[in-house]
Amino acid sequence: MTSPEHAPALLHSALAHERTYHDTCRTALAAMVEGAGERVVIGEDVSASGADAEVLGYRLRSHAKEMRELPEGPLFFGRLDFADGDGAADGRCDAGAGAGAGAGAGAGAGFGDHAGQSYHIGRLRISEHPAAPPLVVDWRAPVSRAFYQASPRDPRGVAVRRRFGWAPGSRGDSADLTGLEDERLGHGTPRIQEDVQDSSPGSFLADEIERPRLGPMRDIAATIQPEQDDLVRADLTTSVCVQGAPGTGKTAVGLHRAAYLLYTYPQRIRRSGLLILGPNRTFLSYIAEVLPALGETGVRQSTITDEIARHPVTAADDERAAVVKHDARMARVLRRALYADVASGHVDSLVVPDGSYRWQVSGDELARIVAGVRAEEPPYDIGRERVRARVVRLVRERAERRAGPLSNAWAYRVSRSRPVGACVDAVWPRVRPEEVVARLLGDPVALADAAEGLLDADEQKAVLWAKAPRTWRSARWSAADLVLLDEVAGLLEHPGGYGHVVVDEAQDLSPMECRAIGRRSTFGSVTVLGDLAQGTTPWAAREWPRLLAHLGKPDALVVPLTIGFRVPQAVVGLANGLLGRLKVDVPAARSLRRDGELRIRRVDGEGAFLAAETVSAVRDALAQEGSIGVIAADAEVVRLREALGEAGVATGGPDELGARVAVLGAGVAKGLEYDHVVVVEPAAIVAAEGDQEGDQEGEGNQGGVRGLHRLYVVLTRAVSRLDVVHARALPW
Repeated sequence: MTSPEHAPALLHSALAHERTYHDTCRTALAAMVEGAGERVVIGEDVSASGADAEVLGYRLRSHAKEMRELPEGPLFFGRLDFADGDGAADGRCDAGAGAGAGAGAGAGAGFGDHAGQSYHIGRLRISEHPAAPPLVVDWRAPVSRAFYQASPRDPRGVAVRRRFGWAPGSRGDSADLTGLEDERLGHGTPRIQEDVQDSSPGSFLADEIERPRLGPMRDIAATIQPEQDDLVRADLTTSVCVQGAPGTGKTAVGLHRAAYLLYTYPQRIRRSGLLILGPNRTFLSYIAEVLPALGETGVRQSTITDEIARHPVTAADDERAAVVKHDARMARVLRRALYADVASGHVDSLVVPDGSYRWQVSGDELARIVAGVRAEEPPYDIGRERVRARVVRLVRERAERRAGPLSNAWAYRVSRSRPVGACVDAVWPRVRPEEVVARLLGDPVALADAAEGLLDADEQKAVLWAKAPRTWRSARWSAADLVLLDEVAGLLEHPGGYGHVVVDEAQDLSPMECRAIGRRSTFGSVTVLGDLAQGTTPWAAREWPRLLAHLGKPDALVVPLTIGFRVPQAVVGLANGLLGRLKVDVPAARSLRRDGELRIRRVDGEGAFLAAETVSAVRDALAQEGSIGVIAADAEVVRLREALGEAGVATGGPDELGARVAVLGAGVAKGLEYDHVVVVEPAAIVAAEGDQEGDQEGEGNQGGVRGLHRLYVVLTRAVSRLDVVHARALPW
């Protein structure tokens, strides 16, 4: 055993080896990027059919583009040293240890197959040649799971887990590797482990989790916890719902799960695609750089509004109308409206000319055909074509009894004849979603017929347009109307679906929005992320099973995440004090962080006094590192920005991710995080949306605004420090 006084020298030697190794990896990565470009040039000269050459060229160009656009940064964040066959590691600590790793690093072999091996873990696989053993193993590879799951109780064959400390904001210069920390897991350990450990176990991990937040969200590949890793690596066919308390990393889990699925099931995902849905574009801007940092590009990141936007939003509903339109009962109302003109009783007979003959299909026969197709419940447009096909088949059977077998050309000519087309239009009319919705919302009689037994008179009055447009082309559509249009479009024909959909802030989805998402994942799986305590829409979910049923995934596994790594315990404790009043059954959050600050700043007087204290709190925050978020009731944002500007403090909005100080309304705070948060007048935030004490239970109710839920969201945006500035009584 080396004496303690020699530890600094060995630490310096180990760092030098790891820096040299990082240089080797950097050179290999540059060669990989250059090689991807060369393969594009070579691929253009490959002799193949036009279609094959086009597909090959597209894939090669896409790969080259992805390689060129890889973000700069350290190429590895950890290392695994597996024990050798007799339970002791081989002790290798030099720069070549990773280079000698076996090819089994990505093969999913048992941990015994890695005995005596060492692997560097990073955000993507790096090798000197495609067939060569990896210099860096992708964090998603099967062997990398030990980095996140191994523990002293269950070492999984790992003797030492090493974490690397990089200078904040490092762009990947090897000189930025400033430290390393080894954690002994197995019974045998490399000799170097004890000598180089210059800080307490876990301090590098804590530093990485707690370092200041500036700019967009970053990945957590270096800090994934075991319970998060279980969710990230769930099978593609598994739908998962994560009930995540504030600061538990649910958004990061969803994004890393997306990256994992893209890595593990590339062919299946490429065929059907992967969709990430966020609550708004500000949130999407905040998370936009996470997947590219993990080596994944080309993933569609969108909002539900953008996904269903058949028309621009040019009208606004009052809350009552919006709540009714978002209610699940509207799906049944729309189905009735769509099929209102489909024949359900007597219809006129059909006469089909065929040379000198006339073939007749009676009204009763047509009615039976229509009834039979309706009973099968196909999409509306498919049902229409089935009616046509069965009419033609009936005519063909009669014609063949007279003249023998007929060609398919004959059948096609009959199916497209004017009498058959007119008959199909009469018994099963061709419609557009806009026509159905415009007639429903613009005609009180049509609405009353479709909504009978589903919506009461007041609800019908709420959704009825004040003035019906002359045609659907002149209609002005609200955001809620777009949801109705998408429902009808889904009844007409099934939309193309995705292999996997990640839905964040799902607790705020309405039943009708859930149905829209469900149609896009009919044959795929979903990852649902949310927190019932942070529900702030009038239709926000109170329980997960009902929401999952609307998504079409009633059997999805609901998993709670309650251990927080982002929000300090003092802030979590304050927010937990509101849980009892939120009328949702969720477990209280628990934070592993004992650091952080919470200050309650009482002001004797509102208006200018409140603004002055806010300026003071921001100035105090500016003395610390990190981002600052000033969050208030939406109506107060402009006044606070002006007050800070007059005090010489430059501010930005939530969309300006590089701004040191952001001033924003409580309505757009969800999903964002700041090192230091100043909450201005909590009582005003609650009052601006109404206290949820008046909320009613069940679907179809008015829902009510959820001021206390909004406040719960606001209080939990702080990563390190929280100031609460108030003049009125605090609402907890």
